[in-house]
Amino acid sequence: MAGEGPPRQAWVAWIAVCIIWGTTYLAIKVALETIPPFLMGGMRYLLAGVVLAAFVLTRGGVLPDRRNWPRIALMGSFMLGLGNGGVVWGAQYLTSGLTAVLIATSPFWMVSVDAMVTPGQQFHWRHWAGLGVGFGGIILLVWPDITGGGAMSRNFAWGVLAVQIACAGWAVGSAFARRDVPPADVMGAAALQMVFGGLLMLAVATWLGEWSGLHWSTRTSVAFAYLTVAGSVVAFTAYAYALRHLDVAIVSLYTYINPIIAVALGAMILGEPVGWRMIAAAAVIVAGVVIVGPTRKT
Repeated sequence: MAGEGPPRQAWVAWIAVCIIWGTTYLAIKVALETIPPFLMGGMRYLLAGVVLAAFVLTRGGVLPDRRNWPRIALMGSFMLGLGNGGVVWGAQYLTSGLTAVLIATSPFWMVSVDAMVTPGQQFHWRHWAGLGVGFGGIILLVWPDITGGGAMSRNFAWGVLAVQIACAGWAVGSAFARRDVPPADVMGAAALQMVFGGLLMLAVATWLGEWSGLHWSTRTSVAFAYLTVAGSVVAFTAYAYALRHLDVAIVSLYTYINPIIAVALGAMILGEPVGWRMIAAAAVIVAGVVIVGPTRKT
């Protein structure tokens, strides 16, 4: 019926994304101990995509028409190849909590890209103001570490840049997924996005020679299994569903909750430091996102 709000399942899916993806930063950091970044992402998403596709087919569903596969491959390349690939590569040089805080800038990217690709949308002054405030928070967070000099500072800077490129790639892929994926194809499209994104990351891993650095331990095997099942099959499907039924600005707010979970787990389990600068910067970034606000009503 006209005027109905989004289905309850969409909010359940969004809550699942908030909680599960908040824990994956710790799992990524642990998995990186013995699994190179692009190899980890590629194996994770290819396996998850195959599992989800098999689930769809055995339940009597169908995958999207092959004519749509090139577009789905492009979405997967942006969201996972560039998006997740940038995160896991940058996480080599950043703490899990800091990575999550930096990804809290995703709403800037998502709202901005959505405004650019959606007919009738305009980029208002509040968007520019919010962007300025939010990136001011990033500068507050990373400036002392970037300007310290030496190889550690350079690696830190590259890590920060990789995460922001990841946010941009994720935003572009999400915008096209929201616009081009029919509601009936959400799970099938999510499966194919993971397959294509995983294949792209495996190709990059092979090009970089990462296979020689692959080793397994009990600790990293558990982390990888969690990333594959919970972080990919469950949470990525939930994200695709929520993105289809909720406003993009609302969906992107999961990045408010992820850092809280990631910072807490990183401090408790990995002993990562939590200083006043990280807390202040997170507050400034959130303020910037609030200023940006939604671009349209649900």
